Amino acid sequence: MYNISLKNLSAGLHTYEYELDRKYFEAIDGDEVKKGNVKVTVTVRRTSSTFEFNFDIKGLVQVPCTRCLDDMDLEVDTKNRLIVKFGKEYSEESDEIVIIPEDEGEINIAWFLYEFIALTVPIKHVHPAGECNRMVSSKLRKHRAVSTDDGDEDEVDMGDDEDFADEDDTPANDPRWDALKGLNIDEN
Repeated sequence: MYNISLKNLSAGLHTYEYELDRKYFEAIDGDEVKKGNVKVTVTVRRTSSTFEFNFDIKGLVQVPCTRCLDDMDLEVDTKNRLIVKFGKEYSEESDEIVIIPEDEGEINIAWFLYEFIALTVPIKHVHPAGECNRMVSSKLRKHRAVSTDDGDEDEVDMGDDEDFADEDDTPANDPRWDALKGLNIDEN
């Protein structure tokens, strides 16, 4: 279904449309995205020696929230390009250039589609404020590290949820470390 025969493709512009649903994401078995509903329009322009693929990808995917791990919807809207050339054996010359064996004469774009979608997923993807799983969020709030530095980058942003009112009973200074404060450490 995702194979495009290039050998018999006439010169000019050709358009293919796909709808990527749950079956597609289950079959591709990628790590980042497991579910979604995405529409893809692929235009292929054949010139004398190359095939220029332009991908227009739009829809929704479900990814786990990095804060509470519940699934969340994430909008996908991306345009990508791929140049395909014939050669002796398959190779990816760069992010945009792929060589396919001339005797095979076709390319399967299923994995490319998945990669284009996965690349749109930000490193940190969280629910809007108030939509995270409350049980997980409250446990995270109780067990997260308390920072003494205002600019600590490791501190988790918990949003503006009412359930996240400061519940920490831990003191600002841990008494177990008090014995180390009197040590005199000389620079060597």
